[in-house]
Amino acid sequence: MAWLAAGDYEVTLESDGKVACRNAAGRRLKTVPSKLGDDPVVAGLRQLAEWLAAHQRDCLADVERWMVRSLPVPAAVITAVWADEAWQSVLRDLVVTGGDGAVAGFLRDADPERGIRVVDLDGDTVRLADAEIRIAHPVLLEDLDELREFAVELGVSQRLQQLHREVWRRPADLDPAATQVDTYAGARYKELRELVGRCARLGYRVRGGHAVTPLVEGGRALEARLWVGDYYEYDECETGSLGWAAPDGRLIPVAQVGPVAWSEGMRMAAALHAGRTIEGEESA
Repeated sequence: MAWLAAGDYEVTLESDGKVACRNAAGRRLKTVPSKLGDDPVVAGLRQLAEWLAAHQRDCLADVERWMVRSLPVPAAVITAVWADEAWQSVLRDLVVTGGDGAVAGFLRDADPERGIRVVDLDGDTVRLADAEIRIAHPVLLEDLDELREFAVELGVSQRLQQLHREVWRRPADLDPAATQVDTYAGARYKELRELVGRCARLGYRVRGGHAVTPLVEGGRALEARLWVGDYYEYDECETGSLGWAAPDGRLIPVAQVGPVAWSEGMRMAAALHAGRTIEGEESA
């Protein structure tokens, strides 16, 4: 970003979101002088930094939503936002598939004229002609281990946790009538506020005594629900059973829960279980 005049100094916004300052002789200062604290140019740069940070968070949240909800994304949307560095930093090197769900490769470029360019598992550069693409959830990738190894060879670094996202696969021997699982039940916390606070830090909402994460799979909306406790309870509490509910609140038999919804629900339950209070230790 260009240097802007601010009183007897010049200021600019650096890539890390901090305001840099230099004096009339061009020497960079360690900090912005306190007398520039109310300068409109400095205030404007700080507001811009806040907006950019929020925009980056929004981009990351949107792309993660596309992935965990198995949403098809128009190729035109990807090519339209690619010029935005915030969008590009999240999308670059994600494993994408065509509209049919077949693995295409690592997303490397998106251009309105030339289309979407990916690097496939053979190391070849190919262009996708599909009108829609999908940000593949790792539990759906049959070649997940190969893709992880190839990512290391390519030096791929993903901002969105995709390839190295923990996955849980639904066991084949589930009771067809069961509507809940207790794999991560019984995680004790000293106080409910600690458990609710961990939910918030991990991005999970708490509603009606449950930690919830909304999902879409196969075009069907549902949400994973894990009991965390009633708001009227202030003392020690523990997590309960995990279930998946339809929009009308009806619990879905676990045998009918799709692979992405299963994995994401178990991921939430495992993350809250990991923060439990262990006797003699502080909660994580």
